[in-house]
Amino acid sequence: MRKIFFLLSSIVASSSLLAQEPADALRYSWYSSSGTARQQAIGGAMASLGGEISATFVNPAGIAFYKTGDFVLTPGFNLSNNKSTYFGRTEKDKRNNASFGTSGFVFGTDRDMNRRQGTSGVAVSIAMNRTANFGSNVLYRGLNTQSSYSQKFLEELQNDNVTTDAAAFSYPFGTSLAINTFWIDTANGWNAGNKTFQSLAAPLLQTGGLLQEQQVINRGGISELALAIAGAKNDKFYYGFTIGIPFLRYDKESTFTEADATANGNNRFDFASITENLTTKGTGINLKLGVIYKPVEYVRLGLAFHTPTFYSLSDVYNASVTANTEMFQGMQTQSSATFVANPDAEFNYWMFTPYRIMASASYVLREIEDVRKQKGFITADIEYVNYKASSYTTSPESESEEANAYFKSLNFAIDNAYKGAFNFKVGGELKFTTLMARLGAAYYGNPYNNLAGEKGSRFSLSGGLGYRNKGMFIDLAYVHTMGKDVHFAYRLERTPFTGANIRSTNGNAVVTIGFKI
Repeated sequence: MRKIFFLLSSIVASSSLLAQEPADALRYSWYSSSGTARQQAIGGAMASLGGEISATFVNPAGIAFYKTGDFVLTPGFNLSNNKSTYFGRTEKDKRNNASFGTSGFVFGTDRDMNRRQGTSGVAVSIAMNRTANFGSNVLYRGLNTQSSYSQKFLEELQNDNVTTDAAAFSYPFGTSLAINTFWIDTANGWNAGNKTFQSLAAPLLQTGGLLQEQQVINRGGISELALAIAGAKNDKFYYGFTIGIPFLRYDKESTFTEADATANGNNRFDFASITENLTTKGTGINLKLGVIYKPVEYVRLGLAFHTPTFYSLSDVYNASVTANTEMFQGMQTQSSATFVANPDAEFNYWMFTPYRIMASASYVLREIEDVRKQKGFITADIEYVNYKASSYTTSPESESEEANAYFKSLNFAIDNAYKGAFNFKVGGELKFTTLMARLGAAYYGNPYNNLAGEKGSRFSLSGGLGYRNKGMFIDLAYVHTMGKDVHFAYRLERTPFTGANIRSTNGNAVVTIGFKI
C-alpha cells in the first residue's frame, strides 16, 4: 500500500518533462451526459429511445428511427459552484461559462418506400457535441499541523538517493526550484560531500502549524465531431455505428502556498508558494456501436458499446517557486525557464480512455408509426465504465527509456487508484399535442478505489419543456447536478497527508432549436 501511495505522489516529479498524473486520466473519462435539451431533460437516457440526433453519441442505432431530416442547434449556459473543506475550514468558488450540446444534421429515408423496394431504412448524422466541460475553480484553505508541501520534495530526493549538487538542477519543475529558493535547505552545508536536505517549513508544524492555500483554475473541455450511420430491418431491429473525433483542450493554473501561522519573524520561514501552468491539447478517435430491438411494439431494448478513445496529446508545462526565509535568505524566486532552452517544457504522448457499455429499455406510450400521435415514454439506462482501464504510452517521437518507465509507473498508479463504476439514468416525457413535459435523473457512481479515503459521485435532476409544430421544434432543459469529490495538493509516502473534500453544484440551462429538412 505504501508503494502505491508513493507512486500517486511522486510520479509527476520523476521526470523533468512529464506532467501527467492519475487525476488527468479520470478527468478525461468521468463526466456527465450532454446532448440536446431533450436528452438532458430526461437524465441523459438515450441508449434505447432513438429518434434523436444525440443518439449519435450514445447509441447510433437510434438515428435509424428517422424518416426525414433535422437540423439542430443547442446553445447553453453553465454555472459551476465548488465548496471545499480543508482541516475544518470551508471556502467557496464559482465559474460560469457558455456551453453547447449536440448540434448538426441528421438525414433519414422513408421506410415505407424502402419496404416496397425490398430494402432497409438508412439514416446518417453529422454532429458536434461538447462531451466534457472542464471549467471550474477550486479554492481551499486551512491550518495544517500534519504535513508540509515541502516534504514532497524531500521524499523525492530521498527515494532517488540524491546527495550531490545535482539536486539543484536535476528537478527543474519542482524540487530544484524549492532548493534554490531555500524552501528546502541543506542541513550540513552546501559544501559537504554528501548533502542532507531539510525543509525550513516542516519544523513549524510543531510550533503553530502552516497556513495552507490551494487555488486551481481549470478551463477547457472535449468537443467531439461524429459521423453516424444506421439502418433498420422490418421496424424491429435497428443497428448503427459512429466514428467520433474528439478535440481535447485542458488548461490548468495551480498555485499552492503555505505560510507561518505565527508572527515569529526569526524562525527562518515566512511563506513559500509554487505555481504550475499546464496546457494539454490533442485529437482522438473512437468508435461507438449499438443495436435497438423492439420485441413488441411499445418496448425498445438497447445495447451500446463505446471503444476506448485513442488520443494523441501534447503538454506544455512550466512552474515557478517563491519563498521568503526572512533574515536567512530573504525573498527568492525561480522558474523552470531558468533550466530549459524554452520557457515551457513540451512533451507528446498517447492516451487511451476507458471503454463503456450501456444497456437500456424504453416503454413508449401508444407506440405507433406516426410519432405525432405518441403520448410519451419512460426510459432508463445502465452504463458501466471501467475507469482503471485508462492508460498512457509514449508516442514514437518522444519514446525514451525514462518516458517508458514513467508511464509504466503511471499506469500502475491508475490501476490501483480507480475502479469500474455503474451509472444510472432514467427519464420520461408526456406529450400534449404540440407541447411536451419532461423529467429525468442520473447517478454517476464512485470511480475511486479508496486508497486514502477518496470517494466521489454525482447526482443530477433535470426537467424541461418542448414544442413541436409545422416542421420546427424548440426544447428547453435545466439540469442541476450535485457532486462530491476530493482534491490532494500533494501526497506523501512517509508522512500522513490530507486532501480537501469538495462538494459541487452545477446548473446547466440548455435550449435546442431544430428544423425539419
